[in-house]
Amino acid sequence: MSNSNNQDSPIKAFLIDLDGTLLGPDERISPRVANAVRRVSRLLSVSIATGREPKDAIGFAQILGLTTPQISDNGALILDSTTGKELWSVPLGESNSIRVMEVIIEREYEFIATHPKGTILDASAINQWNLTRISALDIEEDVADALVEETRAFGAMNIVKASLPYNGLWAVDFTAEGVDKAAAARVLASMIGIETNQFAAAGDSYNDLPMLEIAGMSIAMGNAPDEVKRAAEYIAPSVEED
Repeated sequence: MSNSNNQDSPIKAFLIDLDGTLLGPDERISPRVANAVRRVSRLLSVSIATGREPKDAIGFAQILGLTTPQISDNGALILDSTTGKELWSVPLGESNSIRVMEVIIEREYEFIATHPKGTILDASAINQWNLTRISALDIEEDVADALVEETRAFGAMNIVKASLPYNGLWAVDFTAEGVDKAAAARVLASMIGIETNQFAAAGDSYNDLPMLEIAGMSIAMGNAPDEVKRAAEYIAPSVEED
């Protein structure tokens, strides 16, 4: 169950996930949804909170005309929506980053690594270790499970297996210990001068659960797993229904 003691606080800001919430399978925001978000943004501060890289968080925020800070990398990075510059971040740590990348390079996995100024897709392009997230991509589920187990011994990290809807394969995401969308929401609340129970939040997946749990109003998408729906006060129609 989501928080029931938050109902007396007025909602002043809205946190909204991208994939499966704002974005359908075609990875676009429909005109109807875009119009709805723009209407909400005239009344509340609106921030995307996504596991995607900075350029996607900022790109979609700018499409929607959002001016408040935006959250990327599953809560590891908060960005200025106008300039794209880092406002707050939690690095994975040099030691953990190096060890994770050594495994990925040795096994020739596809990967994405993000940092406050951009995205790295090629190991030869890594010239610093201020990484906020590393994701091993396009691997079979049993390989992903084994990678999670192996890397748990490396040090304090959040390590999460995630399905990839575009090809049916899996990713393993690495961020700093304690980093999630709720952690970033707490920082964002301080930035904009509200309490976390003055957020409304909407999402569709397991990485949205921490955000839904701290929000004063929690909304799960109709396409969300049952566990996510149970954590929310309200169930919206599916993303395909705008």
